[in-house]
Amino acid sequence: ATLATPKLPRSLPRALTGAEADDLIGALDDIVAGAGEAADSEKAGWTASRDLALLLLLYGAGLRIGEALALDWRDLPRAAERDGIAILTVLGKGRKQRQVPLLPVLLEALEDWRRAIPWPNEGAQPVFVGIRGGRLNARIVQGRIAALRVQLGLPETATPHALRHSFATHLLANGADIRAIQELLGHASLSTTQRYTEVDSAALLSGYDRAHPRARRRGGPGGP
Repeated sequence: ATLATPKLPRSLPRALTGAEADDLIGALDDIVAGAGEAADSEKAGWTASRDLALLLLLYGAGLRIGEALALDWRDLPRAAERDGIAILTVLGKGRKQRQVPLLPVLLEALEDWRRAIPWPNEGAQPVFVGIRGGRLNARIVQGRIAALRVQLGLPETATPHALRHSFATHLLANGADIRAIQELLGHASLSTTQRYTEVDSAALLSGYDRAHPRARRRGGPGGP
């Protein structure tokens, strides 16, 4: 009982590639664009519009699925509020608030969903609803993504939460500051966010090679 047990390796976040995320979102976009006037097609069109806006919130703003489904219409910014950027205040784990920017494409998807929704869409009404008008259940979203995953040949790790991981991984790979990513994700500890550096170790080594004066081999470009 006094012996220390070995530490188990930490599981790393499972992110989608940029192409996989584009395929997932593009499939919903195609359904929205191709919805006809028949009742079944109309239903498929508005649920696809809903799911498209939801997935863009996960991938474009890094929200957890529970955070996105908890949003009411009154929570969403209608127009740019800070330096031309719309800011969403999110209530995360431990009732900790954080602020995330909403990209124009995301605002457009939310407005398209507002126009398509056959239920009340103001004030304290939920942003994301099911076919009977109640707040959308996460299991419905997970089932929709599972069906698209099979259709598109995506890995089993392609889940709603994987889009949040993809948000962080792709930001880091493109040079975003890790503390900024920590704030956007709402992580209390930087060590939680640092797991994403292990996901993209190649980008990390490349950054080290560019930044450290002794990184290059002797006699090579930038060497002594």
